[in-house]
Amino acid sequence: MHKIEVDAEMDLLEENRKLAEKNRRLLKEKGVIAINIMGAIGSGKTLLIEKTISSLNDYKIGAILGDVIAKDDYERVARYGVRAMPLNTGKECHLDAHLIHHALEDFDLNIDVLFIENVGNLICPVDFDLGEDYRVVMVSVTEGDDVVSKHPEIFRLADVIIINKVALADAVEANVEKMVEDAKRLNPKAKIIRMDLKKGIGFDEWMEWLKCVLQSRER
Repeated sequence: MHKIEVDAEMDLLEENRKLAEKNRRLLKEKGVIAINIMGAIGSGKTLLIEKTISSLNDYKIGAILGDVIAKDDYERVARYGVRAMPLNTGKECHLDAHLIHHALEDFDLNIDVLFIENVGNLICPVDFDLGEDYRVVMVSVTEGDDVVSKHPEIFRLADVIIINKVALADAVEANVEKMVEDAKRLNPKAKIIRMDLKKGIGFDEWMEWLKCVLQSRER
């Protein structure tokens, strides 16, 4: 019984990998950089996209907002006038390459960057490549300063790790430096940003990284 389950899972992940590569080729052909933003519910993913849209004036932006019911996040982002699409997963706790593949069929890819907001979860999205260029993982100090060490796999695969709401660290008795050190231990190559979106902390550092990524594609 266990072997059948393992084989089925391997087949599923292999099919996802193939579709992710198709998505990646399509996005590359269109000159679009895709960024998969992952994190728990309430970590600040949607607000990060909103503030980025407001600040990234020289580029065309698109967003796919994934959630069990994606209506609220979609409406928050769509009001900025960018190309946006809600992607409801129903009972699924993550996006996958199949969902993104079909979403891209109906998405105007005359854009420079595509933000894909994944479902609020630190476990389920780990195994599912969507065809993105970069993975961003966002957590907040309000989740506890052991949140990084308790979810190692998602941080090992991240290109950028954002520790958000740092201004609240004392109030919730969270040790930001412990979170940073845990992230460094799991993924020495990742860019780690201490952030508080509502206080303006760390956002410039995020924008600097993002603009560098976008400009590197233009060369």
